[in-house]
Amino acid sequence: MAVSAFDRRMMAAAIRYSWRNLGRTGTNPSVATILTRDDSDGTPVIVGRGITAIGGRPHAETEAIAEAGERTVGATAYVTLEPCAHHGSTPPCAEALVRAGVRRVVSATTDPDGRVSGRGYRILEDGGIEVETDVLAPQARYAMSGYLTQRLLNRPHVTLKMAVSSDGKIGRRGAGQVAITGAVSNAASHLLRATSDVIIIGIGTALEDDPSLTCRLPGMEDRSPARLVLDRDLRLPLDCKLVRTARDVPVIVATAVQPGDERHRSLVEAGCRMMACEESGNGIALPELLDDLAAQGFSSVMVEGGAAVARSFLDAHLVDRIRIYVGPGTVGKEGVDAPLTPDHMPAGFVLTHTETFGPDRRLEFERSD
Repeated sequence: MAVSAFDRRMMAAAIRYSWRNLGRTGTNPSVATILTRDDSDGTPVIVGRGITAIGGRPHAETEAIAEAGERTVGATAYVTLEPCAHHGSTPPCAEALVRAGVRRVVSATTDPDGRVSGRGYRILEDGGIEVETDVLAPQARYAMSGYLTQRLLNRPHVTLKMAVSSDGKIGRRGAGQVAITGAVSNAASHLLRATSDVIIIGIGTALEDDPSLTCRLPGMEDRSPARLVLDRDLRLPLDCKLVRTARDVPVIVATAVQPGDERHRSLVEAGCRMMACEESGNGIALPELLDDLAAQGFSSVMVEGGAAVARSFLDAHLVDRIRIYVGPGTVGKEGVDAPLTPDHMPAGFVLTHTETFGPDRRLEFERSD
């Protein structure tokens, strides 16, 4: 069968559903599955759906099969990622779909994991299931960019987020946090925090703004990412908001200071998690930092630091996506220049999305090379 408009509609719904647990599935990607079957008059209806559970188990396919029950027989499964093919704590999802009697599987993208890539499709085909692949692949890869980057590049996917005034400033020195965008943009930014594994700032931002870096959307407070401070010399104050809340939401301090130092011991006692890092120039060696984060199971990073941290990630060619929120107001000549603006982007980035939040705009750029 050829891929139909209905197939694309169901896959789009599955991709939207996969966003629900993004950032909450541990080392596994947030995958969604929708099962449909024709009713008595030939109209296709949804009989089951599933999403990778919080923590990573159970997988989406088995959740959808359990919900559909006997109605799985003869059904079409829409999966946002190739069903797993390796035996772990549970049998492969590809085998589960065969045993459940699924007639057809429509997949968005292939899993780059060497234990799965192509093998999941072969299990399905050997089991007599018709397989269609690469349906809405770009949209699925966008949703799973963290997982895919970690598998392909052995590091987390990095998004640089920045709010810029209409005159190209990100704030004022010595003024603390300066409001550049409005409430709707801020809510959208918090939603992005909720889908990230780690949010990174530099020690300069921690000292200047004393941020919380949590997700404060009603009902989503428990989805705050781990908060990481680049603090080579351990200047993070014990009375700052990050340290005071370290037992509630994880705080990682990336530093070159050795464990025997009193500052190191004090932060550990306050609940912070210390990450020993190599030095590079005047700061932390970022490629090695990202390698360590990937090894610990983190797959998506949002960089919210100031100009210096943004430039360091850009100069190291470690930014995959840039999200710029542009407010209508001005800061003035005394403001801090933004390291980039929509009109002055680093080479290799292309505009992919533009959205409006009240008087503000959000522009999204993807690395194209």
